[in-house]
Parts: sequence; structure tokens; C-alpha cells
Amino acid sequence: MNSPPVSCSGEPGRTGALRIEGADFPWWLAVTATGAVVVAAIIAASGTYQQVFAIVTKGIGVTVFVSLVAYALACAIGLLVALMALSGSLILRQAARFYVEIIRGIPILVLLFWIAFAGVPVLVIALNWVAAPLRGAGLVDDLMVRDVSLLSRAVLALTIGYSAFIAEIFRAGIQSVDPGQTDAARSLGLTRLQCFRLVIFPQAIRIILPPLGNDFVAMVKDSSLVSVLGVADITQMGKLYAAGTFRFFETYSIVAYVYLLLTLGLSLALRGLEHRLRKKGRR
Repeated sequence: MNSPPVSCSGEPGRTGALRIEGADFPWWLAVTATGAVVVAAIIAASGTYQQVFAIVTKGIGVTVFVSLVAYALACAIGLLVALMALSGSLILRQAARFYVEIIRGIPILVLLFWIAFAGVPVLVIALNWVAAPLRGAGLVDDLMVRDVSLLSRAVLALTIGYSAFIAEIFRAGIQSVDPGQTDAARSLGLTRLQCFRLVIFPQAIRIILPPLGNDFVAMVKDSSLVSVLGVADITQMGKLYAAGTFRFFETYSIVAYVYLLLTLGLSLALRGLEHRLRKKGRR
């Protein structure tokens, strides 16, 4: 007689994987929170660290703005590209695949430089050419490259760069939903748009949310790249202060600390939202 299967936990009759999530006390969070409190105490006790912290935190607003706007636009474009990739049109599918593969093959920093110093000038020339009749009638003026702020160029570059990755997340999440759900919805008389909005997407979002959250955290970190264009975000403020005072250790320690506060807080919030959606889906 064969013995009953034994799981990793040592209990007979169970072959599932270990249920780690929800079983362990979050010691990592306790250690991290303790470290954050200790660093905060050091900042409060040191005039130098207080000065650095005050300078660096002036860039939080720009970092949050760039991250939120670029991510929202990237999600919108990514969803559109994902729907194109899943459409019945060969042209749309190939166009979506072309966009995803080309954009994913370019490093974000290189894309940032290309959009800022090559793409935007070409776009300005194209817009001026299209608006030539209006300009001749005196309705509009010439658009100059300098009229497009470096902040806008940075947001555009991050939007394009992340939209390709987010498109693949949406595509995989939508395809994970059982096709029978679509057939059942269509048999009830729902249109394709209603089927997607009411049946497919609510189920897919529970699968999509964790990787989307990871990309949002990555966006917050990659927003530091806009400092190469002189945009006054957290990294740029720290860079300017360090260059003027040569206090590189203090400055970049505070920069890292501020980014950790932002990303860890965001990660915990996203994990809580994911947990709520999972509980809601089990009801």
C-alpha cells in the first residue's frame, strides 16, 4: 500500500505548497520601521541632516507629479495597445507587437534622452507643418522647441517607456480569463464593450493588480532619471546640494531614505488593496 502524500508542512494528505503569505509575522516590516525611526531621530538631532532633508524634500512634489501623470498615461496607452494585440485585425495585432518590442528594447535612460532632444523637436516640426494654414491665417503662432518644458518631455518619455511593459501585463491578464466567460456574456446579449467592461476586466484586474503595482513602484524609482534633464525632483535637489557642499554621504543617504519611505509606503498600500480585492473575489 502506498503511503499518503506528505506536504512540505509534514501533514499527510496535503500536496499543496507552503502557505507562507499571511502565516508569518512581518518581521521585515518591523525591522524596516525601526530603522526608519532611528534615521528620523538622527535627522532630527543633526543640523546638517535637517538641512539636507529640507532641501531634498522640496523635490517630492515633482517626483510624485511625474510618477502619477506618467503612470496614468502609460496605463491608458498600455490598455489600448493590449486591446490592439488581442483584436481580430492582423494589422492592429502586428502594430501592437511592433510597438511593444521596439519600446521594450530601448533602455529608459536612452529613451529619455531621445524623446527630450530628438523626438520632441521632430514632433514640433511636424505640428508646425500641419498647422501651417492656421499660422498663415494668423490664428496660431509657431511652436518652438523651447516651449515644450523639460518636465513635459520627461513625462512623455516615461509614459512611452512604461506603456509597452504595461501593455503586456494587460494582455496577459485579459487572456487569463476563461474564454467561456466571454461566450456566456455574449449569449446574454451584451455587446463586446459591455462584455469587456462588466465581465472580463473585473476578473482580469485581480490578476493584473500585483504586477501593475510593481511597475508603479518602479516608476517612482525611475522618475529619478528625469534629473538628467535638470528637472527639480528629489534626485536633482540632492545632486545640486551635494555639488555645492561636497556632503555626498549625507545627501545621498537622505535621498535614498526619502525614496524608501515613498516606495515602501506605496508597496504596503498596494498590498492592502490587493488583499481587499482577493477577499472580495472569494465572497
